[in-house]
Amino acid sequence: MVDVTREIERKYEATDGGGLPDLAGVAGVAGVTDQGVVTLDATYYDTPGRRLAADGITLRRRTGGDEGWHLKLPVGPDARDEIRAPLSDALPAGLAGLVRSRTRGAELSPLVHLLSERTVRRLVDTDGALLAVLSADRVTARRLAPEPGEPVRWTEVEVELAPGGDPALLDALEPRLTDAGLRRSATPSKLARALAETDPDRRGEGATGAERATGAGKPTETEKPAKAAKAAKPGKSAKAGKAAKEGRDKRDKRGKRGKRVKPKKATAGDIVLDYARRQAAEIVALDPAVRLETPDSVHRMRVATRRLRSAFRSYREVLDRAVTDPVGDELKWLAAELGVDRDHEVLTARLGERLGEVPVELRLGPVAARLRIWSQARRGGSRERVLGVLDGERYLALLNALDALVAGPPLRPAAARPWAEVIPRAVLRDYDRLSGRVEAALATPAGPGRDALLHEARKDAKRARYAAEVARPAVGEPAKAFAGLMARVQDLLGDHQDSVVARKALRELAVQAHGAGESAFTFGLLLGREEARAAARERELPGLWAEVSREEHRAALGA
Repeated sequence: MVDVTREIERKYEATDGGGLPDLAGVAGVAGVTDQGVVTLDATYYDTPGRRLAADGITLRRRTGGDEGWHLKLPVGPDARDEIRAPLSDALPAGLAGLVRSRTRGAELSPLVHLLSERTVRRLVDTDGALLAVLSADRVTARRLAPEPGEPVRWTEVEVELAPGGDPALLDALEPRLTDAGLRRSATPSKLARALAETDPDRRGEGATGAERATGAGKPTETEKPAKAAKAAKPGKSAKAGKAAKEGRDKRDKRGKRGKRVKPKKATAGDIVLDYARRQAAEIVALDPAVRLETPDSVHRMRVATRRLRSAFRSYREVLDRAVTDPVGDELKWLAAELGVDRDHEVLTARLGERLGEVPVELRLGPVAARLRIWSQARRGGSRERVLGVLDGERYLALLNALDALVAGPPLRPAAARPWAEVIPRAVLRDYDRLSGRVEAALATPAGPGRDALLHEARKDAKRARYAAEVARPAVGEPAKAFAGLMARVQDLLGDHQDSVVARKALRELAVQAHGAGESAFTFGLLLGREEARAAARERELPGLWAEVSREEHRAALGA
């Protein structure tokens, strides 16, 4: 069993022995209560290649005060999600699962030991309610791996908001803290500072940034970059794992893989690979959120898989599809597995919303109960299925294949050309595909044939939109605007397709109701309304298409 809390705090380096300044009277702080001193004894765990530290993640086993296993995942400036589990000798399975997308089966072993003597003060308002906790830690750190090292010591100060606190309080308190001789910490965590301070090859050399904090600049012998010319195929987990090590260990402070490109001098390969790295990193980063059932996390992971697969197809001049197609097939598989529950939730929500629009006198029979029974019958084991996918070898093979692909990309000759010669043309190629589909749909009589064409046009609009998103860092505002136009087409056609799916479900519900001796009238009414809604979308399409297909929008892309 794990407990999740959002931790918002700022760390400061103490330069004069670590005395805590008096914050009474600052930013609504009415009182400061001394909570004494507590000893915190923690051992931090990571893989030999420091894969957790490379993404700003910390995993520790703490005794003394605040004992237990603690996993911290960065979520934004000054903020981390802390997942706790009760103290035990072995790492709890729940926490191990949350870092599986990073560890990929690598052993987690003790890396650093930290002993902190913490002086704690509570900052309260006029009613005595907790605003924040101010603490000073006298830290002794010792590296445990790969070889035991000499201890290093420092003092730091933390201000942590009370649950639900306003982050603006941190800004308001900062001037008083800096006036007292404190300065913002250069590292995001104690572990990051410990790794920098205890690195035997870098101590005193002035190593900076993420290299010092994570050790990512010096991969271990077991995780050196592979000299791969092509990405491994899914299912070849051993080869993929070997070829993936370069991409896995070269990450910047934000947890994204590689450095962002400079558009003015970028090649087509630079632009496409930057996008691919960000989407691959997004899939990995969302894994813990999906496991924790964070709202919208499944949808966001699914979108990342679709964006990446779409980029492989749109930019086939840049990346060899002989290599990317097998990876794309696995991305399609993952998206489908993630979508089982999501699609059903969207459909159920739509039917429930439409039912809520029907006057009470037209709701004949137990229609709400029938909808609920129908929905629940199709949700059996969906979460367990998703967790089974994330815990499976096929999923890990896909992650390794993605790492291998971005580490040793299968570049085609066009990748070396300036982006302006390749990127806009790829966007317009996807637009032409969409244009042909829309024209064919508009020329087809209403009915199943047109429905099928409009469904394909919706997918083409999404592909053109994603292609424009890839182009945005280089092309700028015109690409953003073009992606927005494609999104409008996608939304309209998406609502049309949702209506097609809803009508099938409503017919099924009507048949079930009739078979149970219930009135099917309301479901027939809803089906008729969905038909009218779809017809309205079809009438709107010509006008929308006339607007978004104007030549000026395409010309702005610079092709």
